[in-house]
Amino acid sequence: MDPLSTLWETFFDWDAMREALPEMLTVGLPNTLILAVSAALLGSVLGLLLAVAGISRSRWLRWPARVYTDVFRGLPAAATILLIGVGLAPLGMQVWGPDPYPLGILALSLIAAAYIGEIFRSGIQSVEAAQLEGARALGFSWADAMRLVIIPQGIRRVLPAWVNQLIALIKDSSLVYFLGLVASQRELFRIGQDYAATTGNESALLLAGLCYLALTVPLTHVVNWIDRRLRNGRPATASTEEDDDDTASYAATEGDRR
Repeated sequence: MDPLSTLWETFFDWDAMREALPEMLTVGLPNTLILAVSAALLGSVLGLLLAVAGISRSRWLRWPARVYTDVFRGLPAAATILLIGVGLAPLGMQVWGPDPYPLGILALSLIAAAYIGEIFRSGIQSVEAAQLEGARALGFSWADAMRLVIIPQGIRRVLPAWVNQLIALIKDSSLVYFLGLVASQRELFRIGQDYAATTGNESALLLAGLCYLALTVPLTHVVNWIDRRLRNGRPATASTEEDDDDTASYAATEGDRR
């Protein structure tokens, strides 16, 4: 049998794709976005806390943050999802019932936090020490200087890397199927798997992959656009200069109040 013919019949059956497409769009896509967006928000918050703890002067904050990061970056994502989703399943049953999504989102968030925390930490540490010294000279406390001056600049510098991590998170959301999903909870990959098992044809899995591409490719271009803007800077305009003056006045006012 011609290998190209076999490849075409196995992965490019348009009828099988058309059959799976409605469920991919109405069930799989929303569920994938729910998993990815929820985990991204929670993971970013936890990651920021890890980043701040990781650069803390207190070793009681710094060392636990480093251990957490090493553990969750070292474990395979599938193992973490099974540990959280299966290990905490009895607690989940008591709190919200048999829905595996909360534990799946928690597992994805814990994984993402370890990576995002390192991204944020590198961005924060890349800000010049003179920025912190200048803020302290204006009367800011260390915490306020970090919150209002250093952390915003650090996060701005690593936005492309942060968006790249969100792309990885969208793909990792497919691993939640390990926890067992009912028909209405299936994400893109699980729907593709089910159609492939039913029809004996892999075209639905290829369609699921194309859906992931449709989600991640625009984000990739967003990363490139953000990176160009950060590298080239924004042209100075009258409004920009006014905003800078307002920002400087606000910082000085806040320093006087302290």
